[in-house]
Amino acid sequence: MELNEQVGRRLRALREERRLSLSELARRSGVGKATLSELEGGRRNPTLETLYALTTALGTPLSSVLADPLSSLLPPGGARAHASGEAVTALLTERHESPANITDVFRIHIRAGAVQRSDPHLPGTQEHLYVLSGTAVVGEPAAPVTAGPGGYAHWRADRAHLYSAPHGDVEAVLFVRYALAGTSAAPTDHPPADQPPADPPAPHDGGGSAHA
Repeated sequence: MELNEQVGRRLRALREERRLSLSELARRSGVGKATLSELEGGRRNPTLETLYALTTALGTPLSSVLADPLSSLLPPGGARAHASGEAVTALLTERHESPANITDVFRIHIRAGAVQRSDPHLPGTQEHLYVLSGTAVVGEPAAPVTAGPGGYAHWRADRAHLYSAPHGDVEAVLFVRYALAGTSAAPTDHPPADQPPADPPAPHDGGGSAHA
């Protein structure tokens, strides 16, 4: 099955599980009803921004539509789950679930000179970026963080945030950690740029990379 069809089937299943009509999900997400219908039918290539808008409105992590929720590791062969936005191409490599949170792991590429502005994700969401090459400027628009090769940045993703690569292409690993309902995993403000979180899951090297 083509990736667009897989994403469409998962979007429809999630919407129906929540007993939402096309019109209601379109209203909550800000995605047009016609666009949503084409996405569910596998007839449109979804952008990263559109998928985030829909999964946030559905109250679920991005990986819920990009990967089989019963599998934590994506198979090394076959279609790789990815989505592209204004500046970022994100390739999903892993999904980890614990009693307190769900963590999506992406290999991302930020295109040189481009800026991507993301609306707030689900309450309690945090993002952790480890830069492999290039220099990324990321985080809250009023106080962005700069991280170069080998550097680290962290920000609250339940607020508006951005990704940019003003000095050339950036390759990085992004951890998106969602707090599950009923937990107290609320994010904190920025730690120092050289201080990573205590227990991020190690990225899985599946041999894939994200490309613009």
